[in-house]
Amino acid sequence: MQSKNAMNAMTPSPATILLIGTVDTKSDEMAFLRDCLEQGGARALVLDVGVLGRGAVVPDISNHQVAEAAGVSLQQVIDSGDENSSMVLMARGAAAIAAGLHRQGRIDGVLALGGTMGTDLALDVMQALPLGCPKVLLSTISYSHLLPPDRIPPDLIMVLWAGGLYGLNSLCKSALSQAAGAVLGACRSVVAPDRQRPVVGMTSLGSSALAYMKRLKPELERRGYELAVFHTTGMGGRAFEELARAGRFVAVMDFSLQELVNHMAGSCVSAGADRLLGAGRAGVPQIVAPGATDMVDYPTWGQQPARFAGRPEHAHNRLIASVCIDPAMRREVAREINARLAQAQGPTALLVPLHGIEGWDRPGQPLHDPEGLQALVDELRAGAGANTRLQCLPAHINDPLFAEAALAQFDQWVAEGLIPAAQPGQPLQQAA
Repeated sequence: MQSKNAMNAMTPSPATILLIGTVDTKSDEMAFLRDCLEQGGARALVLDVGVLGRGAVVPDISNHQVAEAAGVSLQQVIDSGDENSSMVLMARGAAAIAAGLHRQGRIDGVLALGGTMGTDLALDVMQALPLGCPKVLLSTISYSHLLPPDRIPPDLIMVLWAGGLYGLNSLCKSALSQAAGAVLGACRSVVAPDRQRPVVGMTSLGSSALAYMKRLKPELERRGYELAVFHTTGMGGRAFEELARAGRFVAVMDFSLQELVNHMAGSCVSAGADRLLGAGRAGVPQIVAPGATDMVDYPTWGQQPARFAGRPEHAHNRLIASVCIDPAMRREVAREINARLAQAQGPTALLVPLHGIEGWDRPGQPLHDPEGLQALVDELRAGAGANTRLQCLPAHINDPLFAEAALAQFDQWVAEGLIPAAQPGQPLQQAA
């Protein structure tokens, strides 16, 4: 266990928090947040994204500087047409400034506040910051259906700004102080990733539908690698893709592609249009399998996709349910998998389990569909690209043989120098 002092030592003291808001309309709230951060031992760096005029708070980064970072003058922002176009320009400048400050090591976290306008801007800023940088958004529409999932960073903390639309009061001070405490706590308590140990990125859909990580994790750790497993329910896949694109993994085992199916079917449980592209574009060695590509997710409390009405379904819990797709879409999915793997710039292997691709498709289970599985397999075989090493396995994806085949491919690439060798037997650092 690491001591609290050891954790605190990982972030420079005092932490510097970039505080973003419209000084012209939210001076009292910005001043209160600045005081909360400073009383907590941090330094607040105030960035003004307002365009209407000056407020009582003197910002560290003026709205003129924000406009200049967007490539325009503040007057051009004001003259741009309406409040929406003005805020889009200010968002561009604020995102550029925030990203630059983080790259330079000048900020440790970000706290932004706003209504719909400020939230719209803040989401752009938060997206410009890397995964792991503490980011808190105090918003009057936190967790609202107005927020598109693809605009929400996977590690964003949101706090509802209750009673805070206009002016200070005891209710909104409670929300403001909680948001300040959230970003302070995140900056102080964060345990930085161990960059010395090579990391393998893996995807899975929980541990009941897909269970291969239970066998692979100890084997990879025994070889000296750290395994990071991402839950493919939308945000997990987005985080996985972001880190893969950034080269944070020495290899990936992308065995749960269900978010790709969701995206193709228009489900809200999507990781975006770039799923299954990040590692390949970055040249990261990737071992891929079509795990869980037999179904589309939808909210259990919502409506089943009309296209698949009457198809077998499985309610996983009160939040998420899945419906089995038809053989025609299985072929569409297989073609899309092959097309995306064909774009890869690095070593690519595709493992195809012939006896099933998730726990609920075994005989006797609710999503058992031999015809659909065969359609997927046939299309994957027919369309695999020349750069993809295709291996069909006489096994279910949850069988030991699948994990053994994945390890064999991994070990081969290590031996060939395509995956950096690790120091085997090193104990993993334990987080507090």
